Amino acid sequence: MSRFNRVPTPLAGLIVVERQRFGDDRGFFSRFFCREELADFGADGSIAQINHTLTQAAGTVRGMHFQRAPHDETKFVSCLAGTVFDVAVDMRPDSPTYLQWHGEVLSAENGRSMMIPGGFAHGFQTLAADCELIYLHDKPYAPQAEGGLNALDPRLGIAWPLPVAQMSARDQAFPMLRAEC
Repeated sequence: MSRFNRVPTPLAGLIVVERQRFGDDRGFFSRFFCREELADFGADGSIAQINHTLTQAAGTVRGMHFQRAPHDETKFVSCLAGTVFDVAVDMRPDSPTYLQWHGEVLSAENGRSMMIPGGFAHGFQTLAADCELIYLHDKPYAPQAEGGLNALDPRLGIAWPLPVAQMSARDQAFPMLRAEC
């Protein structure tokens, strides 16, 4: 019996994972990660690093970050506290959904995660204060391979649910895409 439900998205390879919860009057139990069960969703099960973020202000946008091949990575992103609008952009030039995005609400309450394959940029907007996310990566960070998209690029047209309250100087400095992309 799988403890995970797979929810397909319009972007091939991008998957929403719903963790089943088993609860009683004490609270609940939920399997957060299982190499064997998630392998059916396209993950190889290896974890090279785990990152944890806290974003304090609602409306903050972090991202859109990615790692270039051969360092492109699969990320398993989950919200531990608060609520976020999590977004992935297809960066695979040969994909029929190239430069299209998909967003999902992840929260501590809904138990949803995004499994984002290599070849995608990733970012999120906080919909509440004090949001904590945890990222499981299948490859270590490679600074020479990092890249990013401007989260406010009109070519991407990401429909952020709230007005953007904060972005880092680094994320704001990512260039806009050229019209021919």
